[in-house]
Amino acid sequence: MNSDLGNRLRECRKSSHLSVKYVAECLEKDYGIKLSTKTIYSWETGQNQPSADMLLILCKIYGISNILETLGYENTDSEVPLLLSSEEKDLILKYRNNKYFSKVVQKLMEIDE
Repeated sequence: MNSDLGNRLRECRKSSHLSVKYVAECLEKDYGIKLSTKTIYSWETGQNQPSADMLLILCKIYGISNILETLGYENTDSEVPLLLSSEEKDLILKYRNNKYFSKVVQKLMEIDE
């Protein structure tokens, strides 16, 4: 079991000002997952570990957007991660899916500032 993961989950829950009881209620109400508070405590103490799907749901509840970094996985990239807004992501998808857009963007990139 990974007690470090459990400690980080507990820290995230507490920093979000959520009780274990609230998390259990939220899981049932919003996701149809019925768990006891003991199960959540067992994850936080490292006695058990949530599934990958459950971990993603907990991250949603706790408001964690950068899951890997928050849960203690080091970024092996020397660069700072690129965080994009939803509008920027939408623009990138349109760029990738439309040949006309890609030509226009390439032309714009050639213009000196």
